[in-house]
Amino acid sequence: MSAAPDPEPLPPEAPAVVLGAGYAGLAVAQGIRRRSRGKVPVLLVDRNPVHVLRTQLYEVGKLAATGADTEPWVVPLAESLEGSSVEFRQGSVEQVDLEHRTVTLDHGSVRFRALVIGLGNVAAYYGVPGAAANTHQVYRLSGAKKLAAEILEVERASATLPGERRPRVVVVGGGSTGTELAAEIATTDWRAIADPRARSPEVVLVTGALPFLAGFPSALVERARRALIRAGVVIVAGWNVARVDPGRVTLEDGTVLACAAAVWCAGLEAPPPVRTLPVLHGRAGRVAVEPTLEIPGHPGAFVVGDAAEVRDPRTGGPVPSTAQAALAEARVAARNLVARWNGTPLAPFEYRERGVVVALGLGQAAGAVRKVPIWGSPAALLKQIVQRDYAHSVERGEPPSLI
Repeated sequence: MSAAPDPEPLPPEAPAVVLGAGYAGLAVAQGIRRRSRGKVPVLLVDRNPVHVLRTQLYEVGKLAATGADTEPWVVPLAESLEGSSVEFRQGSVEQVDLEHRTVTLDHGSVRFRALVIGLGNVAAYYGVPGAAANTHQVYRLSGAKKLAAEILEVERASATLPGERRPRVVVVGGGSTGTELAAEIATTDWRAIADPRARSPEVVLVTGALPFLAGFPSALVERARRALIRAGVVIVAGWNVARVDPGRVTLEDGTVLACAAAVWCAGLEAPPPVRTLPVLHGRAGRVAVEPTLEIPGHPGAFVVGDAAEVRDPRTGGPVPSTAQAALAEARVAARNLVARWNGTPLAPFEYRERGVVVALGLGQAAGAVRKVPIWGSPAALLKQIVQRDYAHSVERGEPPSLI
């Protein structure tokens, strides 16, 4: 068998390519530009021309009220990158060839000298029959818009069917996304949005076999549970979903939950271009990275955000897949990429969580900031301020942060 041909030499202008303009990817691109003072050419690739504020996509009530106007949830990349040395190219990533330092897009390919993979994640359905076909998801703006339109249609229909029971929405997944979404749907004034005669939906949150809000501080968990119950959310715990059919969610114990709409918030996994990389993978297809956030055996190739499995050197456990963690990883990856480019030492990533806040509807939230509990309207206000400041920072091309 003949040996594989040597890869073509890189063109001298080969850039640092950043795949994905989510929380991690956009922050890395901006960080490389700042740290190198524009001397490292950066090409940012994303399939969309906007940066989506994914941590706010649970706000389907607001989406339903605004209709087609999605401006509060997106920042145009042209606006964020205006006047910078970062070049943006719209395209979908199909394959990454680490050996030949090439990224194949849906319309051509690009060579890179250094690489950052920040392609985020996709919904993980764990082989549950019917889950992908018969549920909504709010991990992308398009999915959140479809869910908002579906609930709006269901609510309008309920106004024309007097005497019928309240429409039911089943939310699968007891993490922060499922919790925030369940609270949002249960506390939204759908009569004001849909029809004065509409009947507010009954919301059922299926938390599965894992504990409700697993990994969060116990005080936050208990306050969140009480807030959901006060909002009328029915919490079903202990059993995972066995299958999903149109209008019906069946649990492993045989319980059948009839519903007008079902939403899948039960898990995430790396997207196909990440899962198919011939490297060491961790949970859900994420790339297991070095402490420097580089791919083992591939100097100058980094993975950040939800596509990476990063280990906390203090605990040995995985760093959480949150926007806050993604931004922290982005800062280190940008520093290390510039260091690798210039032949200087790299630094390990160390994560320090500043806090976490879970929205609970009607201007309520629960959380902990630097281990100090915060709840009620002050927590909700803090979350709104942090999200607003993040969006403004992105618009101005400044270093963003979340808490």
